[in-house]
Amino acid sequence: MPGKMAMIFGASNILWIVFAASQAFKIETSPESRTLVQIGDSVSLMCSTTGCEAPSFSWRTQIDSPLNAKVRNEGTKSTLTMDPVSFENEHSYLCTATCGSKKEEKEIKVDVYSFPKDPEIQLSVKCVVPDVYPFDRLEVELLKGDSRMKHQEFLEDMERKSLETKSLEVAFTPTLEDTGKALVCRAQLHMFETDSEEASPKERETYRELQVYILPKNTAIHVHPSTSLQEGDSVTMTCSSEGLPAPEIFWNKKLDNGDLQLLSGNATLTLIAMKVEDSGIYVCQGVNVIGANGKEIELIVKEKPFTVDISPGHQVATQIGDSVVLRCSVTGCETPSFSWRTQRDSPLNGIVSSDRTESTVTLTSVSLENEDHYLCTVTCGRRKMEKEVQMKVYSFPQDPEIEMSGLLVSGTPVTISCKVPLVYPSGHLEIEIHKGETLMVNKHFLEEMNIKSLENKSLEVTFTPTSEDTGKVLVCQAKLHIGEVESEPKQRQSTQTLYVNVAPTDTTVSVNPSAVLEEGSSVNMTCTTRGLPSPKILWSRQLSNGDLQPLSENTTLTLISTKMEDSGIYVCEGINEAGRSRKEVELIIQVAPKDIQLTAFPSESVKEGDMVIISCTCGNVPETWIILKKKTEMGDTVLKSIDGAYTIHKVQLEDAGVYECESKNKVGSELRSLTLDVKGRENNKDYFSPELLVLYCISFLIIPAIGMIIYFARKANMKGSYSLVDAQKSKV
Repeated sequence: MPGKMAMIFGASNILWIVFAASQAFKIETSPESRTLVQIGDSVSLMCSTTGCEAPSFSWRTQIDSPLNAKVRNEGTKSTLTMDPVSFENEHSYLCTATCGSKKEEKEIKVDVYSFPKDPEIQLSVKCVVPDVYPFDRLEVELLKGDSRMKHQEFLEDMERKSLETKSLEVAFTPTLEDTGKALVCRAQLHMFETDSEEASPKERETYRELQVYILPKNTAIHVHPSTSLQEGDSVTMTCSSEGLPAPEIFWNKKLDNGDLQLLSGNATLTLIAMKVEDSGIYVCQGVNVIGANGKEIELIVKEKPFTVDISPGHQVATQIGDSVVLRCSVTGCETPSFSWRTQRDSPLNGIVSSDRTESTVTLTSVSLENEDHYLCTVTCGRRKMEKEVQMKVYSFPQDPEIEMSGLLVSGTPVTISCKVPLVYPSGHLEIEIHKGETLMVNKHFLEEMNIKSLENKSLEVTFTPTSEDTGKVLVCQAKLHIGEVESEPKQRQSTQTLYVNVAPTDTTVSVNPSAVLEEGSSVNMTCTTRGLPSPKILWSRQLSNGDLQPLSENTTLTLISTKMEDSGIYVCEGINEAGRSRKEVELIIQVAPKDIQLTAFPSESVKEGDMVIISCTCGNVPETWIILKKKTEMGDTVLKSIDGAYTIHKVQLEDAGVYECESKNKVGSELRSLTLDVKGRENNKDYFSPELLVLYCISFLIIPAIGMIIYFARKANMKGSYSLVDAQKSKV
């Protein structure tokens, strides 16, 4: 039992060694050790390894001379190719393979030779003279026609007496001109004289007429229409060869094993309805009695091609939302099969339909997902052909929108915006804004080419319009460059005729007959102004608080039978969309003085020594002259009044009397009078009482107050209110 176990373990060890050896790193060559190559041919030496996944290779010659060859390494194989082979390639080549720390080397010996042509047959002529003796007196010559080819005298010593056969041989190359000439072999034996004969040589001749043969040569083949053919075509091959006698022509086809298959014994070989299997090498041979000469030609019969056309073209641009039909059609194939796919292998998102030699893909509503390369694959028997159409989608659905930041007003900057909605690809968009023939601004949106979505793009420009711009056309032009799909860009544009507004200016007011009128008169106030569009006229009256009270929208404002209350400031405004302009005119309605009041303060009856103030006031507004006078027997005395007030600080008895106030203006005048009564004091003494003191103090307060009242009345009159006008100082 222990012996059996040892045997088992021994056998397993042997198997393990065999298995390990089978997996060891090895190198093999092809040819194995030696190869013979003719000069001018090509040869490849192959070196391969087993037991290593990624070996490295190197080649060298045994004598370390140049390889004169190309090395190609591929995986576990390395190939050394010599093309063409020359004397320099006659070496032992060593292939070295390295796998990690392991290295293997193997040698292939390359022997070269040259033996390229068949032997040449050279014709020779031999003249044989048999059984001659004594041959040392023999003379032989060869003639071709009248020309000696060779001559020889056999003068060598004879070792014995015997009959000898002597010959003369000459080599020559016959030509066609030699045909029919006589070939003469002449032999003379010079003997000694005898008594019975004269001394003349013995002579023999042989004649033969030359017949020259020419080996077939210059064999040529003419092919019609071509050596490259398609299935179903026909070809005619005609062969010719030169030689004597005229060579016979034989046509053969070279088989895969190198043998020749006889096809015809005629000079012309015609093949009809050819198939792919008829491809090959055809041999024409010219043959006569002395040899043969051949010529080879290769015929290539290709499968009949079929063509695939795809429409609308190799590129098509379609707007998002539109429908498009991709059509793939075949000619030259009766029963093709079709298949469609996208370059990214994404879903077609379309309806595929095939009918005999045509197939279509219908995309009913194109979207961004349809932007891809669509490939139509057509299979016809063993042949396959593929055509591609690139689908480019775009979105350019609307004309640009022109917007302005405000009204066009001459001299006021305005911003124009050109908006292009829902555009794709926005990186191919160009926007231009023109004013008349002038390009104001343009922009290419190249920086956003990677965005795959519908974008709203706009371009803005700010300019200051003038009145000369009115009537010019503002053009917003958008161009979408699709690229190679369409040579011309898609264009959309919007236009808007400019109408520049001019704010009202040069507003003027004319008053007829005058701005100063008598009460009851009529007046026409006409307002004119300039602007674009033509301004609207608005008449208003300025109130005391500064507000404007609208009156009319006519150019002329007419007041009939004016009253004093019609006096005031009238405002004409020219108004349009660009702005407004105003002009004011003051209208004064004058009336005759009225409502005159003549008063004595504190009373019309005073005591001597008291103070009294005589004051005259008028109730109407227009400028009025007020004159205070005192009536005396000697005539009227004009008093120097201040704002219609005359003050007597200490009344005397002579101050008593009639005082008169005259109020007049350009329209008329009015009078008022009062009588001042002055009473004397008793005993003619100074009299002072508390009442007189109070009166005296009050008078100093009243006089300035009355002056202030008159001053403010005049100021109010200047502002159009109905107050007393400052009275002109009277002249004495």
